[in-house]
Amino acid sequence: MAHSLSAKKRVRQNEKRRARNRARKADIRGEVKTFTAAITAGDVTKAEQELKKVVVLLDRTAAKNTIHKNAAARKRSRLTKRLNALKAGKAGGAGTKAATA
Repeated sequence: MAHSLSAKKRVRQNEKRRARNRARKADIRGEVKTFTAAITAGDVTKAEQELKKVVVLLDRTAAKNTIHKNAAARKRSRLTKRLNALKAGKAGGAGTKAATA
C-alpha cells in the first residue's frame, strides 16, 4: 500500500486512467462486433458505415495513447481488407468463389 501523498495520488490517477482506457477498448470491441455482424449478414452499405465508425474510434483511441498507433493501423487494415473481400465477393458473384475453390 502506498504511504506518501504523491504515491497515493498516483494510485488514484492510475485507477482513473485504467477505467478510462478499459472503456475506450470496450467501445472499440463493440463497434468491431457490429461491423462483423454487418459483414456476416453480407450488408455492404451497413458494413461501410460501421467501418467508418470503427476507424474514427481507433484513430481517436490511438491518439490518446490507449492503444499503439501501429496496432490501430493494423486493425484498421484488417477490417478494411474484410470489407473489400465482401465487396469483391458481391461483385464477382458465384464465379469468383468457384475459381478460388
